[in-house]
Amino acid sequence: MTALTYVMHGMAALEQGVPVSIAPIQEQPIFRTLQLTGTVTSPRVATLSTATSGLVTAIYADEGVRIAAGDLLLELDSVLAELQWQSTIAKVEQARSALQDVERRLQEARTLSPQRSIAESVVRSLESEALEDQAVLQQMTAEANYQQEILKRHKLKAPFDGILSKKLAEIGEWVSPGDGIFELVATSNLRLDFAVAEDYLAQIGSDATVTFRLNADPKTVYQGRIGTIVPVMDSSARTFLLRVTVDDIHRKILPGMSVNATLQIPSERQGMVAPKDAIVRYPDGRIIVWTVASGANGLVAEERSIRMGASFDGFVEILEGLSRDAKVVIQGNESLQNGQRVYLATPQLPVSRSLP
Repeated sequence: MTALTYVMHGMAALEQGVPVSIAPIQEQPIFRTLQLTGTVTSPRVATLSTATSGLVTAIYADEGVRIAAGDLLLELDSVLAELQWQSTIAKVEQARSALQDVERRLQEARTLSPQRSIAESVVRSLESEALEDQAVLQQMTAEANYQQEILKRHKLKAPFDGILSKKLAEIGEWVSPGDGIFELVATSNLRLDFAVAEDYLAQIGSDATVTFRLNADPKTVYQGRIGTIVPVMDSSARTFLLRVTVDDIHRKILPGMSVNATLQIPSERQGMVAPKDAIVRYPDGRIIVWTVASGANGLVAEERSIRMGASFDGFVEILEGLSRDAKVVIQGNESLQNGQRVYLATPQLPVSRSLP
């Protein structure tokens, strides 16, 4: 391509103007933005303890480990409990054998009784003995079940899925029921807890939009839903508890994390709004937008000084400086000049907001 061709292309671009994208001003409900600071909490936090006393002989988990319900965490010395259980099992077998023997003899006696080959008193005595042996078997079976349960209690298993946040015992220590050994924190159905000033209680609905960022991951924006509003939390501070639920798919979110949230609150009024991308700020404090108007040779850019109101959900309320039918530049407005020719690089973008 020759130098003359480059010049001709440049002149054509200048005549056509600067490419811009625009959006119309629109009237819609105005929302206020409430900034909140809170903490990620778990619905289930349990201090685990053994159900019997004993010497710790094995630990199978440590702090920070993610575990599943039923995982074995700890064992106590169970030698004596094992021997006691085995002894009871032997007594069960002995009682069962005695019952089987008396039932065999009773059956033989009942066969001979019609022939008067055996006294009726012998039959009644065997029946009584059978009942006694049956009771002994039931007693020994119950004792065996009891000893088996005692044996099971020498093992500590996780009652639900979660992460071990604390380990409070070591091998060789003697522990008793009620002694905290592990702290288990559930990581599903997590909540965000915020203390909110009571002035906002009547304005926050269950369908309000909540976005939040973790201090540990400030670049990622998450979505949440209002789960619970507890009207009474701290009477001295005049605050109430706002609990926000989050999806379990966010694996980065863990209990105890600090979180910053933005809550959109309806202000019960209508107003004109423009996309935030339309706002241009100058070092001297001026705030302007560029609008597009029809000129003699096509579209031209016009600078408009504005006064802003509330900012929410990617939009800014326009209090002064624009008419309701204005169209503002949202792309290509970085270096425009008043009266400069422009053309639409993309179709007109409507202003829209999906209300909760």
